[in-house]
Amino acid sequence: MAQNTFKRIEIKYLLSEEQYNSLMKILEEYMEVDKYGLSKITSLYFDTEGYDIIRESLEKPQYKEKLRIRGYGEMNEKSKVFLELKKKYKGTVYKRRIELTYKEAMDYLNDGVKPQTESQILNEIDYFINYYKPNKRTYIEYMRIALYGKEDRQFRITFDKDIKAKFDEQSLLGVTPDKVLLGEKEYLMEIKGALSMPGWLSSALSELKIYPGSFSKYGTACLNECAE
Repeated sequence: MAQNTFKRIEIKYLLSEEQYNSLMKILEEYMEVDKYGLSKITSLYFDTEGYDIIRESLEKPQYKEKLRIRGYGEMNEKSKVFLELKKKYKGTVYKRRIELTYKEAMDYLNDGVKPQTESQILNEIDYFINYYKPNKRTYIEYMRIALYGKEDRQFRITFDKDIKAKFDEQSLLGVTPDKVLLGEKEYLMEIKGALSMPGWLSSALSELKIYPGSFSKYGTACLNECAE
């Protein structure tokens, strides 16, 4: 069964293609690529008409939250997706999600038809929807390769590229994004795990001059749109 709750630290870095290739050679000794290899990820983010949720998030408060539906690979109405409530408090990420078919998720989000499965996570999502009444949707897609530690499978590193967006989109099916957020020769790396970083990784990042940076896919997509 897929894990539905997460608590972890996520640190982001922007890499050039040269840095990516050099780091991957080092990672081969300590980490393994997951079974999916390079795969497409698509998400729909929900917000208010005035983008209040992402506006507040961009101000970097101690606490922030967002709601999204996320799919993997090519999608159809029967595809499995995750409806995710992602929260961040003082640098720690808390992710709560339920697995549904795409049709079940969209029936719930668009028409209020609740899934048959009851859960505390769904109650939290209900509260979010009732509180914010989100109705603005932004589509994000990218290609990802994920690795996990050979000794600690909970320690993960992901690399995302070709990050694109489309505003006012209401579907994950057949979408052609029209806004490029990160080019094909740039990579967004995220280190996901406990507070401490392995010494070998810290040394590698220092040697390759790879430093932490702030990059939110949804936030970057909305920077210009929210300003209008």
